[in-house]
Amino acid sequence: MTHLLPKALCPVGNRPLVDHAIDRVARHAAEVAVNVHAHTERMVAHLGSRVHVSVEHPVALGTAGAIGRLRRWINGRGALVTNADAWVRDDLSELVSGWDGRRVRLLVVHDPTNGDFGEYRYAGACLLPWSWVVRMPTTPSGLYEVCWRIEQARGRLDLSPTTAAVIDCGTPADYLAANMEWSGGENVIGPGALVAGRVRRSVVWPDGVVGPDEDLVQVIRAGRDVTVAVR
Repeated sequence: MTHLLPKALCPVGNRPLVDHAIDRVARHAAEVAVNVHAHTERMVAHLGSRVHVSVEHPVALGTAGAIGRLRRWINGRGALVTNADAWVRDDLSELVSGWDGRRVRLLVVHDPTNGDFGEYRYAGACLLPWSWVVRMPTTPSGLYEVCWRIEQARGRLDLSPTTAAVIDCGTPADYLAANMEWSGGENVIGPGALVAGRVRRSVVWPDGVVGPDEDLVQVIRAGRDVTVAVR
C-alpha cells in the first residue's frame, strides 16, 4: 500500500491520516508544522502552504530530531506533538487542558499487556515544554531515549489516559481497523470508486474498482490490481 501512497496520505474515512493529525493539533495550536521525509514531493504537494513543512533530508530524523530541527520555528513555545500515521479519535482536549507548560505530558491508553509506562501505552500525542524543545538534538533520535525516560526516572512524567480509540496504522490489519472504527463497521468507499460486486467490512480507495463477480470481505482495494486481505 505504501508503494502507492506514503502512509501519512493513506485515507481513513476518505481523508488522509496526516489531515486528521493536522486537525487534532490545529484546534489547540496557533501554528502547525509537519515533518516530511518519505515521498517528499507528494507530501509537499498535498500539504501546500496551509502548514509549515520541514523536509528531513537525507535521512529521517525521528521525532526528537525532527523537533530539534524545528527549534527556531518553535521559538520559545511549548509543543504539541502527534503522530501522522495513527488514527486517534481523541481530540486532545483533555491532554491539553490545564497544562502549565512545565512538565512533559503523554496521551496514553490503559494496556497492561503492552504498556510502555507500567500499565499504560503511549497513544501518539504529547506535550513538550520549551525547556525540553530547546535541548532536542538535530540528529536521528526518539523522544523516549532523549526525554521521556529521563523525566520518568525523575518522577516528572505526566500521563493523560484516554478511553477513546487509538490505532497505530502500522499494519494492514490496523489500518482496516481504523477505518472500521471511523465508520462503525461499515464499508468505506472512496469518492469515484467503482463497486459493481459485493464488499463487506472493506475499504475501497478513491481509484478502486470492484468487479461484478467479486465478493470482498475485510479487504483493502486500491485501483484494479492491489488487494490486501486482512484475516
